[in-house]
Amino acid sequence: MKVVFMGTPDFAVPTLEAIYNNGHQIPLVITQTDKQKGRGKKVTPPPVKEKALELGIQVHQPHNVNDKETITMLKEISPDVIVVVAYGQILKEEILNLPKYRCINVHASLLPRYRGAAPINWVIINGENRTGVTIMEMSKGLDTGDMLLKEEIEIGQDETAGNLHDRLMSIGANLLTKTLNELEKGNIVKVPQNDEESTYAPIMTKSLGKINWDKCGSEIKNLVRGTQPWPGSFFEYEGKNVKILEVDVDNKFKEGKNGEIVKVNKDGIFVNVEDKCVIIKRIQFPGKKAMSIEEFLRGNKFECGISLK
Repeated sequence: MKVVFMGTPDFAVPTLEAIYNNGHQIPLVITQTDKQKGRGKKVTPPPVKEKALELGIQVHQPHNVNDKETITMLKEISPDVIVVVAYGQILKEEILNLPKYRCINVHASLLPRYRGAAPINWVIINGENRTGVTIMEMSKGLDTGDMLLKEEIEIGQDETAGNLHDRLMSIGANLLTKTLNELEKGNIVKVPQNDEESTYAPIMTKSLGKINWDKCGSEIKNLVRGTQPWPGSFFEYEGKNVKILEVDVDNKFKEGKNGEIVKVNKDGIFVNVEDKCVIIKRIQFPGKKAMSIEEFLRGNKFECGISLK
């Protein structure tokens, strides 16, 4: 097949590689523009651009993918299919309808559940025990197109969004190449989504990670897992936002209100919450390295009786 690839972050790279390694022709990769990153504001290319150049594929980085120049390029190439993975711009119908096999998307959830920008984070925050990848034919609506193939997996009890991201990007790459092969053979049966079963996974923000100690222990643990590695979860202590990197849950202490530190030892900081006791096991202060509570207590202390915010 002649494939135009659109993608930007790490999640999209294995799919680009898989298409290339399966012998499909990739005349063009379209990705977002280079961005300034880090404290030094160094201009950095997106991961997909780096991989495309490594593979010797032409790269195009339009500010607006629907501009006249890009559409002219696509018409001249006349791709069989456009594969879109976490690209970051909305395609107009003129592009959606251009390829023979349309534009198809790798979405990291079991559609129609968790449409939107952050399905990997939200399945964990919401305490789901299963998720997966859906290959979908793109339409005008947000993640509303007909489904082509799906693969479902279990979510580990202690799995973070970062761990799940890495598993799903590999699954998505394999499922996408399988979809291309089956499309060519005419074996794909398109399945419309049931909008009544749909849910939405909005974009993540830093404020979502603030711990509410009046929540249940499982909810707090899910928030910590679901916000790793970004935006991270945190509590306020002595005017600073302290990141929580790992927690566990145990029985609630009889004494102590919600948010109160009820015990501190090398195993963690024990904080009473609505129904349980949350054990904070790894933290990171601003500008400091991440450390276990055992490491932290070698030169610092947390007092019992303090109420965390």
